[in-house]
Amino acid sequence: MKQIAILGSTGSIGRSTLSVVETYPERFEIVALAAGKNLEAAFVQSQRWKPRLISVANEKDAEILSARLKAAGIDGTEVTSGPSGAVRVATHPHVDFVVSAIVGVAGLEATYEAVRAGKTVGLANKECLVAAGELITAEARRQGKPLLPIDSEHNAVHQCLRGGTMQEVQSIWLTASGGPFLHKPKAEFFRITVEEALNHPTWKMGNRITIDSATLMNKGFEVIEACRLFNLAPNQVRVVVHPQSTVHSLVEFVDGSILAQFSVTDMRLPILYALTYPERVASSMHLSVMDLRHLDFIPPDMGKFPCLQLAYEALEAGGGKTVALNAADEIAVACFLEGKIGFEDIPRVIYEVIAATEAGQLESISQVLEIDQEARRVAREKVRQFERSTLVGQPALREQ
Repeated sequence: MKQIAILGSTGSIGRSTLSVVETYPERFEIVALAAGKNLEAAFVQSQRWKPRLISVANEKDAEILSARLKAAGIDGTEVTSGPSGAVRVATHPHVDFVVSAIVGVAGLEATYEAVRAGKTVGLANKECLVAAGELITAEARRQGKPLLPIDSEHNAVHQCLRGGTMQEVQSIWLTASGGPFLHKPKAEFFRITVEEALNHPTWKMGNRITIDSATLMNKGFEVIEACRLFNLAPNQVRVVVHPQSTVHSLVEFVDGSILAQFSVTDMRLPILYALTYPERVASSMHLSVMDLRHLDFIPPDMGKFPCLQLAYEALEAGGGKTVALNAADEIAVACFLEGKIGFEDIPRVIYEVIAATEAGQLESISQVLEIDQEARRVAREKVRQFERSTLVGQPALREQ
């Protein structure tokens, strides 16, 4: 029986993972959970799964949860808190497999420590590899343990790569839905509202990832993640817009053969794949082939969506540039959601922050976190500059 820890147990990936575990009780056991700020969900999950260890956001919440569990007669679950608590969850001695699903760099340290502890890690947090992929993948190689992607696109690539060796790969193609503004003229982007940007045509996701999908930054992050997961050059990872979101990724081999992965749009499937790899187990998540009647593939418009180009440029430079890319995007998206800046200001802020950040070579997680904090400070300053201006007559971000 595989012993599981989940970083981000109350989020969508965490809940989907628990659903998979519930479906296959003979295969998996929940040992440890990092639940963050959702105290009520943490209590419910502790009641249902009775983990040996659960971590919440802060010490006060830990005291409240501990008292509630005691009152409910649950005395076998230790409660801890904060970043150190998440690290304890990730490195618990009884855990075999860690699902990394904490959004943003908040999950970086715990994910890295899980790898260092020799755990097999299922990655649903792309920001970890964007900000510190060079360090994480190097440590995984030292430990001789796989990093198994849970993101649907990278999970699809992983599946396709079972059809050939890495030396036989010409390129991989990551599919993008195109977001809500695929057919909207760029001249109208300055009018885009928060409500419009959150109205994704295909997926129901959290606010940040939904906005990242609208700007195509989400796909830029996935390009960086793919290069680091599969040890590919930037020019080997390409993006194609596929509005139906049925084909999750494609792998092109040197002889011209292309393998594509099709499946239902249900995150439980890539989670199940990662948890049971290299085995495949039977599931009820089947796609009707008759649903594949119409598939569109369109090249992305870098002029309309400069965030994708910025991601490629940060990837080429490496080091601190990709740390700054993620940090600046998180701040810019948050400020857009708060109405402080416009939709077109998101790539402007990111460009300025990347330009102000040295590339350099990353030596440690603490260095990554320092660069991240400085990039956030610069991003907030750039946002204040945009707030002070109406942007009327200002030059747009340079053409990519």
